[in-house]
Amino acid sequence: MTSSATTVDTILQVDQVSVYYGSSLALRDVYLEIPIHHVTAFIGPSGCGKSTLLRCFNRLNDLIPTARVTGRILYRGIDINQPEVDPVDVRRQIGMVFQKPNPFPKSIYENVAYAIRINGYRGDVDELVEKSLRDAALWEEVKDKLKDNALSLSGGQQQRLCIARALAIEPEILLMDEPCSALDPISTLRIEELIHTLREHYTIIIVTHNMQQASRVSQYTAFFNTTLNETGGRSGYLVEYGTTEQIFHAPQQRATQDYISGRFG
Repeated sequence: MTSSATTVDTILQVDQVSVYYGSSLALRDVYLEIPIHHVTAFIGPSGCGKSTLLRCFNRLNDLIPTARVTGRILYRGIDINQPEVDPVDVRRQIGMVFQKPNPFPKSIYENVAYAIRINGYRGDVDELVEKSLRDAALWEEVKDKLKDNALSLSGGQQQRLCIARALAIEPEILLMDEPCSALDPISTLRIEELIHTLREHYTIIIVTHNMQQASRVSQYTAFFNTTLNETGGRSGYLVEYGTTEQIFHAPQQRATQDYISGRFG
């Protein structure tokens, strides 16, 4: 694995992280640093551990009984996997948007307000709902129908609502797991434009199978691949990590060159 050192401040450090599901090694020995207020893309073939690593960052793997994470994940210098660290606190700081839009079967307003209330917010809920919807570039489209059911929105609007809901708890990092894979090209463009805007205030990590999307939205890119493990299955590993410009135009590893050029496989 090769890695280009970042020249900006780091908010998240991954130090020799491996992930197991039962006795099966899903991801092995990952080292990388996530720079603050930038977009980092994870690319690679299916099964290479991109989403597995993403779920480590807000401890969603805790919800899988057979999952086990070794190594260290440091958020602002604190190992988030230490027993004394509350995963709920981690998820307040590191929010997530999933592959398919998953709004609650509630009003547009309540989708955002619910997230605010359960996190004990004591300020003006109306004000924060509006701010979150504005930050997600959705306010102008829904401001006159906040009482409507969120499921009445289009797929792209639902995904932006889910982004607003994630932003409402005011995280520092936003994780996006294939956020456009279920959307049409126009909705995808809106999400990509939104990502460009959000990185001014948030650190974003996006998993995508779309290399063109990765090259458009990210400043750093990590390429993952798979290899046979000791049990005959396949494990993911990090091949190369650097600026998006370097990964797409001057990759150092042959596997990266093959994947970027379409010769992979």
